[in-house]
Amino acid sequence: MPFPFTPEQKQTTFWCLVWLAFFVLLYALGPVLTPFIAAAIIAYALGGGVDYFCRLQIGRWRMPRALAVVAVMILFLAAATALVLIVIPVLTTEIPLLQAQFPMFLARLDALLSPRLASYGVKVKLDGSGIWSLLTQQMAGSGDEIWAKVLASARIGGSALLGWAATLILIPVVLFYLLLDWHRLLGQISTAVPRRFVAQAVSAGHEVNVLLAQYLRGQLLVMLVLAAYYSVALSMLGLDVALPVGILTGILVFIPYLGFGLGLALALIAAMLQFPDWTGLVGVAVIYGAGQVLEGFFLTPRLVGERIGLNPLAVIFALLAFGQLFGFVGVLLALPASAVLMVAFRHLRHHYLRSSFYNA
Repeated sequence: MPFPFTPEQKQTTFWCLVWLAFFVLLYALGPVLTPFIAAAIIAYALGGGVDYFCRLQIGRWRMPRALAVVAVMILFLAAATALVLIVIPVLTTEIPLLQAQFPMFLARLDALLSPRLASYGVKVKLDGSGIWSLLTQQMAGSGDEIWAKVLASARIGGSALLGWAATLILIPVVLFYLLLDWHRLLGQISTAVPRRFVAQAVSAGHEVNVLLAQYLRGQLLVMLVLAAYYSVALSMLGLDVALPVGILTGILVFIPYLGFGLGLALALIAAMLQFPDWTGLVGVAVIYGAGQVLEGFFLTPRLVGERIGLNPLAVIFALLAFGQLFGFVGVLLALPASAVLMVAFRHLRHHYLRSSFYNA
């Protein structure tokens, strides 16, 4: 005899299946959702600024929300443009110098490595003509295969480039409408929650909001500390472009690998052009290695992890786990997602401790 479901159980099963299908659809549409997720994250960070402008009052006039959204987006775009303007002068200065100094760098590299390679029976001259000859030999041996790979990469890269272009165009559009209707969207989400769970959902939402705000403040502190560290350390090394490279590295550190990698590359190029020997390159490597240790094992666990209530070991595990599961985007969202999960586990634990299963 089949188990008889009550009307309430049938309703619960139906809506659970609907939500399950909804989340499966979201997972299937993952690539399409990228601009919407990115815009939602930016909207959450900028929403407070829009509300602040809306509260400003000059006489009887208050700024309309649409105008406040435009003002905040312009300020955000100006800040992003300022970052680009920090990088461009450094690149325009370093690239011509790199072209002029590259033959000298190859000569130093050849003097260092050629004798050691010759001792192993590898005879190659690491100058412009020697490297070109080596590349020519390799390409002659597998020309068809190389061209096939190049064409395949071009097709894949072209599709990826179009995808990135579409994403970059969509993000500002989605961001504008999210900021414009932010409170209405939150109200719609609140009305979609079953009435019996509204109080718990609102309480959990407030906890998540507080934790994410603390995360943003902690991440800002990490960026400021690292910007100061890299600027001062590179200045002590004597690097001419220490200030812009240090500031750029610190500000972009919230994007895993990008800030560190770009700053390290710019600093290494500048050191190679400025110093006549290898001391500059070694100094830059030591500075950035120490900065990575400082960030990964002290600043992020202490300034970010403690603010959102995560143990330093939990912070390291979250970064590794989300990176393994979701790649680069997972590393980027590891700590805020962990804060949200921590609130959910806290409420689940409270419910578990009050349940008859635990107390029986």
